[in-house]
Amino acid sequence: MERTLILLKPDALQRGLAGSILTRFENKGLKIVGLKLMKITPELAAQHYEAHKERPFYKGLVRFMTSAPVVAIALEGISAIAIARKMMGATFGSDADPGTIRGDFGVSRSFNLIHGSDSPEAAQRELSLFFAEGTLDYQLDAFRWIYDPEDEL
Repeated sequence: MERTLILLKPDALQRGLAGSILTRFENKGLKIVGLKLMKITPELAAQHYEAHKERPFYKGLVRFMTSAPVVAIALEGISAIAIARKMMGATFGSDADPGTIRGDFGVSRSFNLIHGSDSPEAAQRELSLFFAEGTLDYQLDAFRWIYDPEDEL
């Protein structure tokens, strides 16, 4: 099992898309192990985006991410990171394939609706930032109908 962080960005909430996006992950078979509506502080944004600190878009990104609430989601499943990233689509909505979250809901090069961890290491780091209190462990009975018993649970 793998866990990943998903952030529904301010534009997703302001457009009323949070439920539609979360439903896609549930329909795919990923288990919600953490869910939080929150306002990102400038300090948290700085920690989360520290790798981009020297990039020209950094200040605007921090300003955007702290401008309105976000939904932080911890998801679990086999290959959860790769699955979530494929579902998200290309970074810019105008480049994303139809059927992906960004392809179906986005066109902007600035407002791209969603963030997802890009590696197991990033997921571990990001989950500790947004879910410092931890996430839940529980049995999702649907997994027996989602994964073949031969799958690695």
